[in-house]
Amino acid sequence: MEPPTTADAALTDELRGLGLGAGLHGLGFTGADPFPEVRREMERRAASGESAALRFTYADPAVATDVTRSFPWARSLVVGAMAYLPAAGSPGPAEPGTAVVARFATSDHYAPLRRALARIADRLEGAGHRAEVLVDDNRLVDRAAAVRAGVAWWGKSTLVLAPGAGPWLLVGSVATDALLAPDQPMQRSCGTCTACIPACPTGAITAPGILDARRCLAHVLQAPGPIPMELRPLVGDRLYGCDDCLTACPPGSALAERSADPAGRISLVEVLGAADRPLLARFEHFYIPRNRARFLRRNALVVLGNSGDRSLTGVAAGFLGHPDALLRGHAAWALGALGGPMARAALSQAAPGERDPGAAAEMAAALEGAVAVAGTLP
Repeated sequence: MEPPTTADAALTDELRGLGLGAGLHGLGFTGADPFPEVRREMERRAASGESAALRFTYADPAVATDVTRSFPWARSLVVGAMAYLPAAGSPGPAEPGTAVVARFATSDHYAPLRRALARIADRLEGAGHRAEVLVDDNRLVDRAAAVRAGVAWWGKSTLVLAPGAGPWLLVGSVATDALLAPDQPMQRSCGTCTACIPACPTGAITAPGILDARRCLAHVLQAPGPIPMELRPLVGDRLYGCDDCLTACPPGSALAERSADPAGRISLVEVLGAADRPLLARFEHFYIPRNRARFLRRNALVVLGNSGDRSLTGVAAGFLGHPDALLRGHAAWALGALGGPMARAALSQAAPGERDPGAAAEMAAALEGAVAVAGTLP
């Protein structure tokens, strides 16, 4: 049987109702055509270094911008957006000995999006079509699909925004061989507003719609290896993610202020004291490089150093003897940032026996007072 050449308007309407009834903030439809302009921009950023060591869709822009490379049968994309406003509240006042988790990661907010899109895929399969759910998947540039399907518009922060949800939005798609009636791309924009650009604590938004991932704290806190020395003071109290460009966005700020639920705060002592398995289980919805708890502890040690709370000196000093040189180095930095006689005594005792060049350099810098204070670049 030849595939139909006209869109199935009735099925399109049914799917829209199904998605919105399942809790999606928005649902739209577009063809499975490639995104050549997005591919060119991704390749430019990779060549310039702005994409840093990001993998995900940057691992193969040709695949990420053409869903038919993964699913040759795909004719349409059903694009859904899920708002996570209940968790978009203020984190409240900083509490001693705690770190903050970005609002998108306070729980697995992708889970309800996956469930809603799975219902759409089930209905398509029930109608005799092929369907594949793509959520947080490197085979599709989901934000570009959301814009083309009329679900959202591009923000100057590189995030997408939707009416009624602002930037507090997660998007995903269903690729299908069904021919569905496409929506028009969303024509809205941020207009003259540039609030997100100066709000970035590291200046990672270098121009409207251009993000240098090498300086974006959301990326830095997920990347393997040491946190760059010049960025550590600007990590502030962030354990995971960064919301500054979202909360600076006028729609984002207004919605966050009306939300009753706070962002997450986590005890530094709990993070640094927990064993690997329970720590990873608690944060299983985080992206953690190679699923190794050392990277969460690395982040926590930087937050500890930025806290200015010398009652935590002993916690950081305990990591100077840790078997992981990455953690010894970050503990040394934290002690240098905290300062005080206890921190100096711990560093002076540990430094002579340090054999790892990186950790030794961190200890030497901390002893020399070459550690920047929180909130400023050295």
